Amino acid sequence: MRVMILSVTAGFGHHATAKAVADMLVQKGAQVETVDVYAYISKIVKETIDKGYLFTSKHTQELYRLVYLLAENHGSGYFANPIPIINIINALGASKFARVVNDFEPDAIVCTHVFAAQLVNELKRRSLLSAPTVGIITDYTLHPYWEDVPRIEYIVTASELLTHRAVKKGIEPGRILPFGIPIHPKFNRPLGQTEARAALEIDPDRPTILMMGGSMGYSDNKKLIRELDLCGIPFQLLVVCGNNKKQHHEMLRIAEKHDGPCTILPYGFVNNVEVMMSAADCIITKPGGLTVSEALAKNLPMILVNPIPGHEERNVEFLMNNGMACLVTKTFPVDEAVYHLFKSPNRLRNVRETMSAVAHPDATERLCDFILTELKPKTEA
Repeated sequence: MRVMILSVTAGFGHHATAKAVADMLVQKGAQVETVDVYAYISKIVKETIDKGYLFTSKHTQELYRLVYLLAENHGSGYFANPIPIINIINALGASKFARVVNDFEPDAIVCTHVFAAQLVNELKRRSLLSAPTVGIITDYTLHPYWEDVPRIEYIVTASELLTHRAVKKGIEPGRILPFGIPIHPKFNRPLGQTEARAALEIDPDRPTILMMGGSMGYSDNKKLIRELDLCGIPFQLLVVCGNNKKQHHEMLRIAEKHDGPCTILPYGFVNNVEVMMSAADCIITKPGGLTVSEALAKNLPMILVNPIPGHEERNVEFLMNNGMACLVTKTFPVDEAVYHLFKSPNRLRNVRETMSAVAHPDATERLCDFILTELKPKTEA
């Protein structure tokens, strides 16, 4: 079976989800082609979306929040139609991209970003494409515009708890696949805390906190560490800085001079997050959809910091409303969050039980099995 996966460069999560699905499909015998949609339509558009997302989500957050809110509510004026500029780009690039897709002759298509889904919807509207398509929503919410792609046959959501919202948005129940956000299968492999700490060569008996700021290392780790020193609990802190080399170097300097109650262990970009999660007692993190899904799979309690306006704020709402995380604010600093968690064994147990009930560590396999069985061409069945 031939499967084409379409993604868009806007943060790390969409590509990570695409890779998780692609790797599993290949493992199960499919032929897979993964494509960054706008790399083919226009490299200028690709760079604009990527850099624009990173800049606005970090430096102009109030504007980003406003645009997201207007999009959620199909705002007035310029925002009355779904992402008009993207619609224009898709319309202009549809025929060109149709050739890319049809050259591969996919039996099924997977979209990990709504922009890609909108392009496929346009191709199907013009009868330039007929392959059955699955869209994946990579946060614990319903992103704007997923309700505006009626020709996408199936839409994967992060949880059954989102089905009511999806139906209210106008998505037919038969199209909704509440499989969970696909993550790398390694997060579904059992690994004991003792074994994980041994693999990392860290103290096996000391309370351990994992701190992550997303793939670009956006969190203000320096401030968080100053506050963590106030909680009075001696622990080891695994600080993952991602691709932020400046932050990593700063963390190395701080770790060398630090004389507080915690031991700081800085890391740059790592490929063993699943081991770190298994070693930790809790995680301090931005609430990106992929990181949240990985933490849920590892049954790792979450302390949330610095959510990006819009989709990550919706992730916070979902997690807090379902008793799976707490949010650091100006009036509830990170040291208090850690103290509350470590000093409340009953709450910690309840959090883990709730996480187990909501988690979908097998999301990737469930989706791939669905694609290979339900979307397989009849001639191959």
